[in-house]
Amino acid sequence: MDGEIGSFLTARRARVAPEDRGLVSGTRRRVPGLRREEVALLAGVSVDYYVRLEQGRAESPSDAVLGALARVLGLDAVAYDHLLRLARPHRPAILSPQRVRPGARALLDAMHGIPAILVGRWQEILYANRLGEAVLPRHHPGPGRNAARHVFLGSDARDYYADWDVVAADTVSVLRQESSRHPGDPVLAALVAELTAASPEFARLCSLHDVQVKTDGLIRLNTTAGPLSLTYEYLLADGGAEVIVTYLPADRATADALISLGQQLGDPELEPGVERLLGEER
Repeated sequence: MDGEIGSFLTARRARVAPEDRGLVSGTRRRVPGLRREEVALLAGVSVDYYVRLEQGRAESPSDAVLGALARVLGLDAVAYDHLLRLARPHRPAILSPQRVRPGARALLDAMHGIPAILVGRWQEILYANRLGEAVLPRHHPGPGRNAARHVFLGSDARDYYADWDVVAADTVSVLRQESSRHPGDPVLAALVAELTAASPEFARLCSLHDVQVKTDGLIRLNTTAGPLSLTYEYLLADGGAEVIVTYLPADRATADALISLGQQLGDPELEPGVERLLGEER
C-alpha cells in the first residue's frame, strides 16, 4: 500500500491485452499487458513523459492526460478517482483521534433487531450494539479490534467468513483507498506493513491494485448463533471518517436465528423489528 502512482499504473497496464487496443502483441514480450511506450502512444504523450509519470516525477498532470490514461487502461470511475488522488497527492492532514460520539452510540443501541457496528478509518471496530456484538468474531489478533487484521491474521477468519476471498479483496480495496486519501498516515502505514509481512495473501491482493466502492451487499457469516446470511448497508458518520454498518436478515433462517439470539439477550423489541424488515407475518 505504498501510495505511489507508478505501482498502480504498472499493475493496471499489465492487465490490458495489446490486441484489445488494436496493437500486435508479437512473440517477444517478456511481461504481460502493454509496454510503457505503447501506453504513451495510445494516450498521446511522449514516452519520456509517461516514464516520469510512472516514476512520480511528473508534476500536476493535466485532466486530459489522466483521462487519456484512464481510457487506455480501461479504468472505471472509482479507479479513475483513485488515479487522480495518486497523481495529485495533497499535503497529509492531521487526523483527529477516532472516537465514539454519544449520538452514534445511542443510534446503534436504538436499532432493535439489527446488528450494527461503527467502523473507523483504519477498519477498527469502535462500537457495536448488543446484537452486533453477538455476531462479531470472538478472536481479534493484536491490539484492539481491527476487522482487517482479523480477516488476514485471525485463526478463525476463513471459517467465520463463508466467502472469505470476497471479504479479503474488499478489505484490501478499502485500505488502498484510505491510503490514497491520507498519504503518509503512520497508523495506516503500520497496519499495512504488519499485514504485508504476516500475510502473503494480503501482499498478493495489494499487488493487484484493485479499487472499488461498496456501500451495500450480501455477507455470509458462520457465527456462534449459526450460519447467517445478511445484507449490509454503509452509513457515513463524522464526515466519512467513520462508517455505521447495519446488517439485515437476507432469509427466513437468518431472521429466526436473530430472533432467537435477541431473546437470549433479553431484547423484547427484537422479534417485531426483524419481522418488519422481512415484511412478513409469523
